[in-house]
Amino acid sequence: MKRIAVLTSGGDAPGMNAAIRAVVRSGHYHGLEVYGVIRGYTGLINGDIRPLSLRSVGDIIHRGGTILYSARCKEFQTEEGRKKAVEQLRKHEIDGLVVIGGDGSFRGAQKLTALGFPAVGVPGTIDNDIPGTDFTIGFDTAVNTVIDCIDKIRDTATSHERTYVIEVMGRNAGDIALWSGLADGAESILIPESPYDLDDVVRRLKQATESGKKHSIIIVAEGVGSGVEFAEKIKEKLSVETRVTVLGHVQRGGSPTAFDRVLASRMGAKAVDLLRAGEKDKMVAIQNNKLVGIDFDEAFSMKHQPDMELYDLAKILSI
Repeated sequence: MKRIAVLTSGGDAPGMNAAIRAVVRSGHYHGLEVYGVIRGYTGLINGDIRPLSLRSVGDIIHRGGTILYSARCKEFQTEEGRKKAVEQLRKHEIDGLVVIGGDGSFRGAQKLTALGFPAVGVPGTIDNDIPGTDFTIGFDTAVNTVIDCIDKIRDTATSHERTYVIEVMGRNAGDIALWSGLADGAESILIPESPYDLDDVVRRLKQATESGKKHSIIIVAEGVGSGVEFAEKIKEKLSVETRVTVLGHVQRGGSPTAFDRVLASRMGAKAVDLLRAGEKDKMVAIQNNKLVGIDFDEAFSMKHQPDMELYDLAKILSI
């Protein structure tokens, strides 16, 4: 292993730049040449591969997004497209590839490995929906962004004595909704992993009002459905003044938290270690604060599940 490359793919996540920095500097520390692939698998197919020096990743650890950019690539989903990508890697004499991204990005990395090219994955997604790892890069920052927004919304909710429905991201996972809802004392948290009972939500709202609460916060994960539609259902059942806020892509941006910077740095360096050790077809994971490398097949065979003890705790504490 003399020359490696790194790319970011799928949705951007705060901390991706810290992971890129770690790959580059760890690689150089161990005597490797490191290259960056611009715009993910699209850049890989087009041969947009550039050398990354130690200084090229200076002053990026605190920046959100990704300096390598990201893009969706339909061509890479074809066998012909993947063969083009491998040809470009061979042309640039790359020996191994680090893919920073989510589930779809990892499946692409696995396809490259199946064609004989060593690739490892680093989980970077705000959704925290990659099985096999306790946390993904960007999740902690996204949760803190949501918390900051809810804190502001709670001020106006209190002033006007309203019920606010807040829709958060997460794709098909409810981790962002669960963690932010618990951290901010939401009266109800709706996640796709646990079917909700509308009557129970209404009952909890009534109970809150009867106990003297002047406002309520309901967090809806996007995997459950539209926050606007849910608010309409609440209005039909209960005569309360309701407002809806869809936080959207603000959750993907911003400077990564200390947790995400450290996690990304550890994972990026671990990915380099795996390649140097001759490993392939693996992803870096953190389990009980220890970094491990697990097979893609093992990760794909598992189902993501949030911590349901936190879900139960949130219900208890929101009375």
